[in-house]
Amino acid sequence: MVETGAHWDCFGDQIQVSTNPNPGKSPVAYVHPSKYVDYKINNDLKTAQRCIDLLDEAGYNVSGNDTFDWIHDTYLILIRMFPNGCPPSTLISMNARYDPHFHMKVGSTLRQLRKENYLIIGTGGAVHNLYRNRWAPMLRFRDNFAQDSPPEHWALEFRQSVEDVFLKTSGPQLRRAMTRLMKHPEYRDAHATDDHFMAAMFVAGAAGDFEDEGTPAILATETWELTNMCNSQFTIGSWPKVAA
Repeated sequence: MVETGAHWDCFGDQIQVSTNPNPGKSPVAYVHPSKYVDYKINNDLKTAQRCIDLLDEAGYNVSGNDTFDWIHDTYLILIRMFPNGCPPSTLISMNARYDPHFHMKVGSTLRQLRKENYLIIGTGGAVHNLYRNRWAPMLRFRDNFAQDSPPEHWALEFRQSVEDVFLKTSGPQLRRAMTRLMKHPEYRDAHATDDHFMAAMFVAGAAGDFEDEGTPAILATETWELTNMCNSQFTIGSWPKVAA
């Protein structure tokens, strides 16, 4: 599995790949440590080196980082997806310039791994603006899913546009549509900063080649938290079904 998230970025023109053989986990605010502290991350060093080699061949200023501890944007989803144990996983950083085309090309460079049955994951957020969230239920009751009112119009509008791009486009059209979302009238309300949208660019690069035209996508699950923050989980493509 190869993953990029929304909380690890590098300055200049750099990107890095996690090569820490035993990465720790950064604490999660408002979440009891018992929910994540005992989950061991299985950092796949062999695939990490392969990703470094592929990105280096493509001209990226890329290096390994053997001290980086994983952050909740990446390990919490592994706990939910694979509660019985972490599969071999490789983590790629973002670049702090947040150039959508840069991150799309990173995904495109690594897309060949999909043909070898690697799962490629981008974990960010469909709507993620901490300044526009409503924090009172979390602060008072430790309940981030409490909603005493619906999400605001700007959040619903942008969330719907994200769904339309994933479900109604494919191939290079997916890549074009995903980058255009950053010019959406509601984009800056939905994303005060660009960090949580670069994972979508990474995925569009990995699943947006001409070979991917017509590949179906599904919206598998979704949560709203803190009233205006939307986490939408899309899946592009599938593995052949195998009898258990």
